[in-house]
Amino acid sequence: MAAETQATEGQTTSRGEAPIKPEYVIQREVNKAAATEAAPLAEEESKRDTGEKKSGQNKKRAAKNKPKPRQNAVRLCRSVAIGEECPIGAACKSSHDVAAFMEKKEPDLGSQCPIFDEFGKCVFGLRCRYAMAHTTAEFTQVVDDEKVQKAQPNQVLNQMSRDMQIRLRKRLEKFPRTQEFDVQWQASMKDKDAQAGSANTEEAARDAQDDTVKTEQAPKRQRKARGRIDYRGKTYLAPLTTVGNLPFRRVCKGFGVNITCSEMAIAGNIIQGQGSELALLKRHASEDIFGVQLAGNRADIVGKAAEFVSNNCDVDFIDLNMGCPIDMAFNNGGGSALLAHPRKIERIVRTMLAATDCDITVKFRTGISRDVNVAHKLVPQFASWGTALGTLHGRSRQQRYTKVADWDYIGECQNVAETMPLFGGGDVMSWEDYWGHMETQKQCDGIMIGRGALIKPWLFREIEERRVWDISASERLDILRQFTRFGMEHWGTDTQGIANVRRYLLEWQSFLHRYIPAGILEVLPQKINERPPPFVGRNDLETLLSSPLASDWVKISEMLLGPVPDDFTFVPKHKSNSYE
Repeated sequence: MAAETQATEGQTTSRGEAPIKPEYVIQREVNKAAATEAAPLAEEESKRDTGEKKSGQNKKRAAKNKPKPRQNAVRLCRSVAIGEECPIGAACKSSHDVAAFMEKKEPDLGSQCPIFDEFGKCVFGLRCRYAMAHTTAEFTQVVDDEKVQKAQPNQVLNQMSRDMQIRLRKRLEKFPRTQEFDVQWQASMKDKDAQAGSANTEEAARDAQDDTVKTEQAPKRQRKARGRIDYRGKTYLAPLTTVGNLPFRRVCKGFGVNITCSEMAIAGNIIQGQGSELALLKRHASEDIFGVQLAGNRADIVGKAAEFVSNNCDVDFIDLNMGCPIDMAFNNGGGSALLAHPRKIERIVRTMLAATDCDITVKFRTGISRDVNVAHKLVPQFASWGTALGTLHGRSRQQRYTKVADWDYIGECQNVAETMPLFGGGDVMSWEDYWGHMETQKQCDGIMIGRGALIKPWLFREIEERRVWDISASERLDILRQFTRFGMEHWGTDTQGIANVRRYLLEWQSFLHRYIPAGILEVLPQKINERPPPFVGRNDLETLLSSPLASDWVKISEMLLGPVPDDFTFVPKHKSNSYE
């Protein structure tokens, strides 16, 4: 069913509301399910609100999505689960009693194990929630030698060993390039202060100035592997906290995105050896242009993290986050808070350049306050320091993701970017949006896409083919099925792995449900800031996939991952207010 490209005569929609064909719109009086479901949750949240009131959204969600430990559950040793002898023996804290484990184990979720089907053996053995697909009646593990031989070598790169994690935790890992540059920088600053007669000037006072030190005054080092990539004209999937995980990036790679980036990693956590942070560095072999994004506010810490990533990971670039608007990063002086301190930015960027051999890129916003733009002052500086790519989100920190992105300002910044490619970002959700900014308005050298890709990951194919894809509900479900398969390969098929896959699937669904099928729109394309009125799809599955209710998202997860535990609860992390 083709959607019309122009408004229908007599069409009436509220301001900021997507124009859906009348036959699919539900009368507002009928649509009370969302309010009914939300009321008990709101009441429960209000009861838990103790102490000082906090700003922001979902301040108390952390404990709700954690899987609850099962009563009387037996934790089986990993070695015993795959039929091997435990190397620790009696000192092992896990159970070696296979019979007791199988008696207490939850029922299998299906008869086919995705890991066994792909690789010929399952590393989770009896702990796998599809264990009977590769387990004999005597509880021994089946191995398909033919599949094992045909299976491709490890497709996940940048996996840190336990020994490396220990080295980081014990501070045994050295960062000579960062430390050497830090000494040179401080010496150059002392010389500059002495020449200016201001040896005792505080750095805070220098930050208040718009100007930074000239390029020739800062220490330099010869580049090696930089400049290999021409970023211009390539599609770029934004680094997305929580939802920008490796399985999601694989889905987007399947739709043709060119550049991918890790979730934001905290620099300090990396050099402290935190396992959850090191896991963010992983790269799938299909990600042919891949970078790691770091966040921090101290040049020495960010430099050490960049040096570690450059030395130990297969990456094409390392990105400095200066766009994150969340309070946790901003109040610690990182993310978009750096935009108020150009001298600090310079020191961090130059340290990263000195400590690494790969490209250094930057992602930033128009400024901190809505009416005070600073990006146009920083862009020429980035170019002069040797930054390989700048990406400008067309909103300030104060705006976060509300209001319309200022693409005219992005175009102004591109005019002063000199030789550095400048990408733009904000509100792109269709191929018309993309090519309008790239070719018609000529406002940037490329576009980074975040929420648009979360809502419709096939957007990259639409951009390449320059057409609207009226994707069917079954095709959308197949995308989710592919994500769960990738997720089980990444997080595992044991109980904890399945819980992680479900959690990240549900987090993604908080964006996916916002897609409005092209065939029921009166006007194309869908705009990211337009809220849909309550509507039904062209079939039951399409209606379910478009539901804003978390309980329906759970139903979708059960279609793919089996039933949830009786005490399962979920509160989405991202309650988007970007329609405003």
